[in-house]
Amino acid sequence: MAHFAKLNNNIVTEVIVAEQNFINSGSVGDSFLWIQTSYNENFRGKFAGIGDTWDKVNEVFVSPRPFTSWTLDENTYQWICPLAHPDDDKMYHWDEDIYQADNTKGWVENE
Repeated sequence: MAHFAKLNNNIVTEVIVAEQNFINSGSVGDSFLWIQTSYNENFRGKFAGIGDTWDKVNEVFVSPRPFTSWTLDENTYQWICPLAHPDDDKMYHWDEDIYQADNTKGWVENE
């Protein structure tokens, strides 16, 4: 068995476990709408999730952009924050509004 992601306009709308023959049979629609994905992330960048985008040129699944200031690493296809995460044992979350107001800040300690 393998995992397959169903695409609608290159956006993942469903992920199922199936045999390739089942996908090819047309039982779940046109087989070209289904792209195999790896649960162990052995290929295609990452395990496809609903809402991910299929990058046909690079043959990878890309998660939705978490914040407008984050950029996509063209080698790993992971979103990169513009500021390094604080290097301590505290818990933080990203605040895009704070970053937009002051590009030297963005990580906020959780309360």
